Parts: sequence; C-alpha cells; structure tokens
Amino acid sequence: MIPPTSYDVSRFRGKTALVTGASRGIGLAIAERLVADGARVVITARHPEALGDAVAHLGGPSVALGVAGRADDPEHQADTVRGAIEAFGSLDLLVNNTGINPVYGPLMDLDLGVARKVVEVNCIAAVAWTQHAFRAWMREHGGAIVNVSSFTAIRPAPGIGFYGASKAMLASITELMAVEMAPAIRVNAVAPAVVRTRFAEKLYDGREESVAGGYPLRRLGEPEDVGSLVTFLLSDDASWITGETVMVDGGLRLSGAIE
Repeated sequence: MIPPTSYDVSRFRGKTALVTGASRGIGLAIAERLVADGARVVITARHPEALGDAVAHLGGPSVALGVAGRADDPEHQADTVRGAIEAFGSLDLLVNNTGINPVYGPLMDLDLGVARKVVEVNCIAAVAWTQHAFRAWMREHGGAIVNVSSFTAIRPAPGIGFYGASKAMLASITELMAVEMAPAIRVNAVAPAVVRTRFAEKLYDGREESVAGGYPLRRLGEPEDVGSLVTFLLSDDASWITGETVMVDGGLRLSGAIE
C-alpha cells in the first residue's frame, strides 16, 4: 500500500471521478488513491455485490457511489454519468479502466466474434464513456481523463496478442482525444506490465518468482503502483502532459518481452 504520508487530501478536493471496472484490482486501487487524495468517486462493475463491498471499502456513500452494469452498455454509461453529477455535483475526472481478455492463443485460432467483443469493451466503450462525460460536464467545465492501456500495446505478447492490439488502439485513441479535446481537457494513458491481480493471474500463477526475475526491479507490479501514476496524471501536477502513454513496468521494456 502507498504510505499514508504520501496522501494529499486537498489534491482533488471538490472533484468527482468516475472509474470503470473498479470493484477490485487496478480499478479499485485507483479509486482508493483518488478518495485518499480528496475526491469523491463513482465506480462501476458488472456484479452488484462486489461493487457494494468496494463502496464500503472506500468509505461509504459520502465519498463513493457504485453503479452496476456492463461497460459497453450505452444505457449503463448514460445512467452512471447522470448519477455521478446528481450525487456529487460534477464529473471532473474519468478513468477508462475496464478491459477484457477472454481468449488465449495465436491469432490464427482467434474466434472473430470474441475479437469484436474485445474491441467493443476495450476501445469503443472507452470512447463512449468519454463522449458521455464530455457532453454532460467536461465540455463546459474541463477535466482530465486517463485510459488504462497495457505494456502489450507496446511490445508483442504471444498468447494475448489481440488483447495487446486492442490496447494499442486505445493508446492511439488517447492521442487523438488529447488533440481534439485540448486545451480544456487533458487525456493520457498508462501501460502497466504484469500486475498482481486476478485479471492477470494466469500470467504468473505458480511461477511468480521466475516471472519477476525478468524485471530489473525484481518484482511484479501492485495495483497501487498503477493507482499512484493515474492520480498523478489526473492531477494539476501533470498540467502540461497530454496525449502520453506512460509505461509502469518495473523496467521490463529494458530486459525483454513478456513471457
């Protein structure tokens, strides 16, 4: 966990953030850091029970609102953005964190129906959430957005290659958004390598030590490593940064490809 001494409760005071896919893992760690730094958060996930547990963990309804639904459902998107503004009075920050990777294997064996779903959730939904936030609040008031991409967008990762391709598309979308939405809205992305979450478990389960040995920092990432970078990019400390995809990878890019 991030040491409490590094929290700045005034950093996001009076601001509201929406984080998709935030009932656990990286999304929850981002929401935790946002709340610790003074924000109110609206989080989404598919399962209401897990979402309720996450809201309680974050401090309850005075600082957190959970809205259950599918990330690529237009009605859910609109309801969530509207609910954020009704509950907390603004929507200043957006983190497009939701991502899926339901297949493993070479591209020549890829189910194209599944591939379309991956693009729908990992890329098109991010554009849709941004459109809703822009039209409902950010067009008039400004804001900051972070998209969660992946190290696999930058370096090929056999077995999860199409997931990486979708995250490369998201990185490209980030650059386009940054150009189109400037100067009032900044848009950046983060590209984590392997982080110790349930989502990434198959990439290290049973061999964590050997996988971590490929990283110069000799450990896998923790969700909080990503959370602290995302909140920096959302904050005024990053006020002259837009259109970047920032790697958070323990130095992996210096040493070789993901196994």
